[in-house]
Amino acid sequence: MVTAHVFIATSLDGFIARPDGDIDWLLQRDAPDEDHGYAQFIADKDLIVMGRGTYEKVLSLGPWAYDRPVLVLSKQLADTAVPEALQGKVRFSASAPGELMQALAAQNVGRVYVDGGQLVQSFLRAGLIADMVITTVPVLLGAGRRLFGALSADVDWTLVSSRSFASGLVQSSYRRAP
Repeated sequence: MVTAHVFIATSLDGFIARPDGDIDWLLQRDAPDEDHGYAQFIADKDLIVMGRGTYEKVLSLGPWAYDRPVLVLSKQLADTAVPEALQGKVRFSASAPGELMQALAAQNVGRVYVDGGQLVQSFLRAGLIADMVITTVPVLLGAGRRLFGALSADVDWTLVSSRSFASGLVQSSYRRAP
């Protein structure tokens, strides 16, 4: 059975990016001497699934940083060619989250890292997220792109752990409640 997992940062007021998609507020707070657990989180993931906005932001940050296969869910990119430098590293799909997870299960994919605000929201609406690691950055943006959007019903989560860092970041891990 394939499962979907989230590892993401948000501002204190719940935004993952400024209205224009800028994440300077997050990059400025990167503390190289702090281990926020990403390496441990990604170690057991077979695939990274990200939305188009996240893919485009990652491309703008410099050299490709992922050592796992990446699948970009995007209706706009689904019919375009993967850039030559990313051949064998990235593929595009227009599948809905549920369809994608079924296809991945048939390919023996076990654990998927879901990244990107709108994509996380669509996976949540489909009931596909098993757990989330959310790092809260102590900054108020006032406006921007929200991590969570509208849901048709409450979704209960169980707090697994929470820890704070010298930089002021607070990281909480949640598991979907049964």
